[in-house]
This record gives sequence, C-alpha cells and structure tokens, in this order.
Amino acid sequence: MPKVILAARSIKDYEQLLVHPCPVIILMNVHLSQLQSLVTLAHKHAKQLWLHADLVQGLKHDEAAAQFLCQNIRPDGLISTHAQTVLIARKHNVTAIQRIFLIDSHSLETSYRILANSQPDYIEVLPGIVPHLLEEVRQRTGRPVLAGGFIRSQAEVVTALEHGALAVTTSNKKLWLDPSSTPH
Repeated sequence: MPKVILAARSIKDYEQLLVHPCPVIILMNVHLSQLQSLVTLAHKHAKQLWLHADLVQGLKHDEAAAQFLCQNIRPDGLISTHAQTVLIARKHNVTAIQRIFLIDSHSLETSYRILANSQPDYIEVLPGIVPHLLEEVRQRTGRPVLAGGFIRSQAEVVTALEHGALAVTTSNKKLWLDPSSTPH
C-alpha cells in the first residue's frame, strides 16, 4: 500500500495519474457512461482503481447501484459513506472503503455504530488532520485508517502517518506531483 493515494477530480487529473508511478488511483466526479472505459484504461496501465461510488454522476446511491458497479464496472475498490455500498463491495470481493466525516463527538459515535456493521477493509477519515482521532478510530475499530481531507503539506502527511494512518488520500496536486518526496 502506498503512503499517499492519489485522487483524480477530473478526467484531466486521471490522465496525469495514469502515467504517474502511483499504483492506486481514486476516481471522483465521473459520469456513469465513462466508467467502464476508465476502469479498463487503469488496468491497462497496471493501476488499481478505487471508485468513489457516491460521486458517480447518473447513478442513484442505493443497493442496486452498488451491485451494478461491482458486477459490471468492476473497480478494484469502492469508497462510500453508505454502509450498504460497503457491504455489497465486500460481498463481491471488491476492496471496501467506508468514508466517515468527523464533525463532532456525535458523528464519531454514529460512525462507530455504522463501522461495526459494515466492517470495511479500510476507513477513510475526513478531515485527516486530527491526529488523535486517527489513532482512536484505528484502535477502536481494529481497521486500517486512511486520512483524507484538508491535508495540505508533506508535514501533515507525515503527522497523519505517525498517528496511525496507513496512508493519506489526496487530490492536492502539490502532494502528488513529486513522488520522490512522499514518504514510503
């Protein structure tokens, strides 16, 4: 697993990441009609493609949509805030990433209840700049944690990794233009 996982917010970003040495690409903000060709292209470039299921345009975010993605599009991973999508990804042997937003202590406790049910392969914690919560989520759930959101510098990447994050997810080009500067 790379220490920094790069996220493409546009097709232009995606094209850049296809030739980048990163082994995993997160794809966000994509239209349903483009998905199959983008997954095929990633695999031709020996990349794993993790699809942010909640951000697929033209697709309702329900159980049928998750099954369609797993059975027909076949990304290597699905990221979602919806526990049902995570459960379906796991059922289809697709890497399942549950995204949680930490707004306050109530959202944290709600997230723990959801995570106990969904049992994802990874938990993406947003914002990823709250080091003590990264440690807490990892320890309390026993699941690997990915830190995302508001990470703007290499120092923040290092801090997240030192506090229990397995990796950092980012669409911040400043953090993915020079792969030699990222921690390994």
